[in-house]
Amino acid sequence: MERMSTRKPWDYMIELKEEFVLRKGKVYLLSREEREKMQAFVEDQLQKEYIQLSKLPQTSPVYFVAKKDSKRRMVQDYHYVDQ
Repeated sequence: MERMSTRKPWDYMIELKEEFVLRKGKVYLLSREEREKMQAFVEDQLQKEYIQLSKLPQTSPVYFVAKKDSKRRMVQDYHYVDQ
């Protein structure tokens, strides 16, 4: 199984401050194929322990963009809608 390097003392967890205000992100509709690819990616990364489930209420949407070779690449959008 693939693994990232061992945890280091400088690894950290993101903790929200009490005054943090949740912000709305855009909603991108994904095709069934894109949803399946995104879910497979997340499951693979969780299994490898590259990522872990978040308990934070803030999320960022993902969508897919075309590459030169006609494949599609998943990207995450960190921009937020003004409230």
